Amino acid sequence: MNSELTKLLEIAKQAAEKAYVPYSGFKVGSAVKCIDGSVYSGCNVENASYSLTICAERTAIFKAISEGHKQFTAIAIYVDSDKVFPPCGACRQVISEFAPTIPVVYANLNETIETTMDKLLPGAFKL
Repeated sequence: MNSELTKLLEIAKQAAEKAYVPYSGFKVGSAVKCIDGSVYSGCNVENASYSLTICAERTAIFKAISEGHKQFTAIAIYVDSDKVFPPCGACRQVISEFAPTIPVVYANLNETIETTMDKLLPGAFKL
């Protein structure tokens, strides 16, 4: 894994520590790198009305967008678990909206997987 993705993954791990997960217990963190080099992180935030939960990936991307960034060069996702989880479908679609071919790294306590967004979501919905 290159140094850019290693650094993003470390930021994602730090973000996971801030997760609010009283229902699933899965702390997830994400970090997205913008084209200008800035990095935004996010964690998952659960809610008793589960459909109102937001994933770490979307939190990081929405934070970046709210600060004026819409071009991304990479994203990292970390879950504090023995299970490895790739981005969910909703997150894949959001990532693809802004960066359909960026490198994606996702990891857990024991495993790291590198791929690209277009491999995770072939045939993404586009207008």
